[in-house]
Amino acid sequence: MPAEQFTHTSEENRMQGEVSLLFYGREICAPNHSWGPGLRDAYILHYIHRGRGVFRSEGREYALGPGQGFLILPDTLVHYEADPDDPWVYVWFGLRGLHVRALLERAGLTAGSPVYTAADGSPLESLYAGLLEVRERPGGDLLAQAEIYRLLAALVAGAPASTARPLAPPRAREAHLSRAAAVIENGYSRKLGAEDIASAVGLDRTYLSSLFKDAYGVPLQTFVLQYRMRRARELLRNHSLSVSDVARSVGYPDPFLFSKMFKRVCGVSPTAYREQPEA
Repeated sequence: MPAEQFTHTSEENRMQGEVSLLFYGREICAPNHSWGPGLRDAYILHYIHRGRGVFRSEGREYALGPGQGFLILPDTLVHYEADPDDPWVYVWFGLRGLHVRALLERAGLTAGSPVYTAADGSPLESLYAGLLEVRERPGGDLLAQAEIYRLLAALVAGAPASTARPLAPPRAREAHLSRAAAVIENGYSRKLGAEDIASAVGLDRTYLSSLFKDAYGVPLQTFVLQYRMRRARELLRNHSLSVSDVARSVGYPDPFLFSKMFKRVCGVSPTAYREQPEA
């Protein structure tokens, strides 16, 4: 049976952040339904509501059932298969972000320990339904992020003391990205180019851009443009601001250039976007 639900989040929500929800879904598996062996490019958490099956990763095999789950790590070869007589019903959540790995490690979830057992009454039981319920509300993207942090908090709280890890300092790659993101957040309203960001972080511009490409799927310059346009969309909802005010606020002293770039990224002019009803 195909997936009952598979939902991508919007591009603006997936663009950057400490933790970003990429997609989520629910599968009522047919007997022997399987995936892999293969690699994924995100952190994907599965939680099993009913049924049984086997998850294989890093040369190990795990038999899992209701109330348990497993983590797929990026670029890790995995294979999983539903039981022929009592197949799984599970949900999944795809995550990416600067701090996802560190937060999952706090919950004891690593390549060498990719499975978990949820505590009784865990938010995991209702998380998928909660995401479906909030996605159409005003501010649904923020509510969805809150649900994901609730999920991570539940995993950390439910981790056995022997496997839970304290929050570790970010590794070099994540530290570079985090510093660059802070430079962008604090400087997007001014003239700020890729060379300026790289200089502030202390890295070669080409290398830093490649880090952004690997982490977010776009080079640094595109990331900055998308960040500015996301902020512009927020500001355009404030009708006391003119388009020129918004342009200057996101680093474009020339409103005509701003309108051109906004339309390139968003598909409509700033004025047309402002006239659209709020979701």
